[in-house]
Amino acid sequence: MLMLATVKKARPSKANTFGLVNVLKTQRLRIMPPRQNITAGGWLPAEEDNAAGHDEGDEQPSAEAAFVGQTPPPWWRQVTARSVATSVVLGTVLTFMSMRIGLTAGVGPAFNIVASLLGFFVIKSWTRLLARFGVASQPFTRQENVVLQTCVISCATLSFYGGFSTYLLAMTETVAKSAGGTGTGRDVYKLETGKVMAFLGLVSYSSLFCTLPLRKLMILDYKLMYPTGSAIAGIVNSFHTPAGAATAKLQVLAMSKAIVASFMWASFQWVYTGGSGCGFQDFPMFGLTAYKEKFYFDFSASLVGVGMICPVVVNFSMLFASTITSFFLLPTLLSKKGTWYTDPSPTNFRGINGYKVPMGIAMVLGDCLFQLGSISIRAAYHFNKNRKELNLVGTNIADDGNSDEQAPLSYDDRRRNKIFLEEGMPDYVAVAGYVFFSAVSAIFVPRIFPQIRYYHVALLYAVAPIMAFCNSYASGLCDWSLASVYGKLAIFIVGAWVGEASGGTIAGLAACGVMLMIIGNAAELMHDFKTGYLTLTSPLSMFISQAIGTSLGCLINPLVFLCFEKFVGKGHLGEAGSVFSAPLATAYRGLAVLSVEGVKILPKHSMMFCIAFFFGAFFLDCLAAIAKAKKWKVKSYIPNAMAMAIPFLIGPNIAVDMAMGSLLLVIWKKTNKKSANMLSVVVASGLICGDGLFALPSAILSIFQIEPPICMKFLSNYQTEEMQDHFLPKLAASS
Repeated sequence: MLMLATVKKARPSKANTFGLVNVLKTQRLRIMPPRQNITAGGWLPAEEDNAAGHDEGDEQPSAEAAFVGQTPPPWWRQVTARSVATSVVLGTVLTFMSMRIGLTAGVGPAFNIVASLLGFFVIKSWTRLLARFGVASQPFTRQENVVLQTCVISCATLSFYGGFSTYLLAMTETVAKSAGGTGTGRDVYKLETGKVMAFLGLVSYSSLFCTLPLRKLMILDYKLMYPTGSAIAGIVNSFHTPAGAATAKLQVLAMSKAIVASFMWASFQWVYTGGSGCGFQDFPMFGLTAYKEKFYFDFSASLVGVGMICPVVVNFSMLFASTITSFFLLPTLLSKKGTWYTDPSPTNFRGINGYKVPMGIAMVLGDCLFQLGSISIRAAYHFNKNRKELNLVGTNIADDGNSDEQAPLSYDDRRRNKIFLEEGMPDYVAVAGYVFFSAVSAIFVPRIFPQIRYYHVALLYAVAPIMAFCNSYASGLCDWSLASVYGKLAIFIVGAWVGEASGGTIAGLAACGVMLMIIGNAAELMHDFKTGYLTLTSPLSMFISQAIGTSLGCLINPLVFLCFEKFVGKGHLGEAGSVFSAPLATAYRGLAVLSVEGVKILPKHSMMFCIAFFFGAFFLDCLAAIAKAKKWKVKSYIPNAMAMAIPFLIGPNIAVDMAMGSLLLVIWKKTNKKSANMLSVVVASGLICGDGLFALPSAILSIFQIEPPICMKFLSNYQTEEMQDHFLPKLAASS
């Protein structure tokens, strides 16, 4: 194998593959040690310590004791102009990064930690800068920090819930052709920016009102944890206390270094991408044979960062499935060409793609079915248990006639309950808002997507609150949202209802969008309410920040997607084999096609493989659940079924990069576990941010037709001999 480096003028390079951030480690943060209740000025006076609810024998740490001298500002001072302005900038950056992840790696990231860190860093830096120039500014409170983070996240999450890498893109002609369709007729839809904005606005605003009346039931009565919301609250509280400020500075510094390093590495790589198949991203580390199967390490800093965040079992499940698929399963299927299938197209559902995509979808559905059943059973059990406990408490109070018999609330709970109950939106306003947006959507959504009828939309809005309640309750228990599962069910039901002749493919995908946005955003809002509850943030300011972030998302996301169309090209978004192949869009398209056409379009024995992989995924989930319940030692080594489905939809090179990230994290923890636990997530986020930010100068260079000067390419021995026989003599003669 020979590495050939040539200086040449070539086509613009393809963008670096970008990864995912979809796992938030919800560690309990000890804000204050027991009995060390201090304010910024020192120890609490005796009377304040007693007022804070601490008896002599009370050894429980209090998060709010550190803020006992600080009165939370009113809601209109929590939603500030500077936080909204910062949300516009950070929301645009994180939306771009999230959409790029979805279009390349095919997953929906969660940037909660990044938004909290960057929001804290930007506003703190701004206030300090003004102070140096003698300009007074409003103090930056934890409530404003939470409002800013909520606004940014509600904007950025619309890149996934809005379907720009899933169901919306699956409607396009490019994805339809990549999935083996004709790309014409009522089964494709041309995305227009104005109509997409209108669709997002109608559905996402209704999601804000869907479960709003249940916030007291979920957070106060049932005391659901909402682990992501609780973790973010702990981080924000630590940022704004003297004990946590040092940690926050270390994390911001580590993230800044990782961003700069990742950006510089991406810039260095660009220099060597002056042609097709050139550069470090095409480095055949495991040999040219493995490279042909897309099994190589492409030196993507973003994907290495993703691997550092994702659980080790997820990354190595992907690597295991990639190995089995690339070297055993697909070669076997290719050998059956001419007997099992005759279509030569690698993307057609009647050819080899009729095995890969349905098998991946079967594993996804098997995993989703298990998770849906498992979480529904757990949610029903806890719901019934909480209801009995509440009834028992109510009976005891009624019998005794004295509410003081209840367990006394802690100082933290009293402060939080007071603000959470006093400031909020009346329930009748929430119900009226949902009914209004439901009626408007039933009228106008069919005008945006003519394939779906008003009664389809009305039915979706009628059942969505029930599904949203189930999903929000389950998410509060185990931090796992099943919004995408409900969206896939909507594809099957509405797609089959409308039928192939009437455009059931587009109707099913539109129905998926309605269900996914309502259920997903409702669960996200409940997590934000939990964050607000634990930081004494007004529920009204939380709702307003959600509304502002949603408005920004409905405007920013379509414009960012339009930029991708302009710079990358419409024909490359969702194109099989391209950098922006959008694997989830292909999967959603496959579900929609199967819902209206059935299994008759698949090649021979494809359904047999699908059934086997469906039950295989279900079996793996059952085995993992049993191993966890029985505390078997092998519980950490059972592959994750959902992760194993990903290589069927995208190339295995992503799995190699993510496994490398896990390996680096394992080594880091072995050498310095404390440092790794504190900084690994922010370092990984910095690697992702820096690699993603280079896309902007890369696009500018392409606009001005500034091309990479060098092509670094790797050749086999045979290719090297061919080059020496034909290319070098001509080069010598011309010189």
